[in-house]
Amino acid sequence: MNKVNVRTDAALHLDGVHRCFKQGRETLDVLQGANLEVRVGEIVALVGPSGAGKSTLLHIAGLLERPDAGEVMVGGEGTAKLSDDRRTELRRSHLGFVYQYHHLLPEFSAIENVILPQMIAGKTRKAAAERAMELLTKMGLAKRAEHRPGQLSGGEQQRVAICRALANKPRLLLADEPTGNLDPHTSEGVFDELLRLVRDQGLAALIATHNPDLARRMDRTITLQEGTLVEVAR
Repeated sequence: MNKVNVRTDAALHLDGVHRCFKQGRETLDVLQGANLEVRVGEIVALVGPSGAGKSTLLHIAGLLERPDAGEVMVGGEGTAKLSDDRRTELRRSHLGFVYQYHHLLPEFSAIENVILPQMIAGKTRKAAAERAMELLTKMGLAKRAEHRPGQLSGGEQQRVAICRALANKPRLLLADEPTGNLDPHTSEGVFDELLRLVRDQGLAALIATHNPDLARRMDRTITLQEGTLVEVAR
């Protein structure tokens, strides 16, 4: 592969990414030479119909699966030939994930859910607790920090999940329909908090959404068309 020119402020760079899946005797080409650059401080909306490949793209960008061809660069480091251990290190240090469902650990409190990934990354419990409370406070959850997920509303649970995703100070946040399970009113509030916190932390973000109103509030919008990424005019 030729040398890829990547901006120094690029948190994520995809170059010619291909991904296909076998369905019986047929091959489904989901990504066919996808190119994308997401810069630090930029929030990008990823839109498109169900089945277009948004989740596949996020999984590849998040180093959760490998492309069949092409390069994925995270924080300026090419990942195509990296070992699984190094890819895990990059996910832990550079990436944060928010999903449609919060996936909080039910036996732990809100603050413990935000502390745990930091301790796994090597932080002391004291430092992790300070960072966790800082984030929970910014999300308006200081008084709910000791509550377990089952004692929180859906919006509060998703706010905790956002705090957890940002706990290790990632350079890039990847979110897959982060408010898709919430009612419209709660969704608006959680999304407001998500955008505010991402901008406050100075991150890059790639957020998949079906909601055009939410997409318009981000810096730019891209969509998947026949396996390639296309900028959506505003």
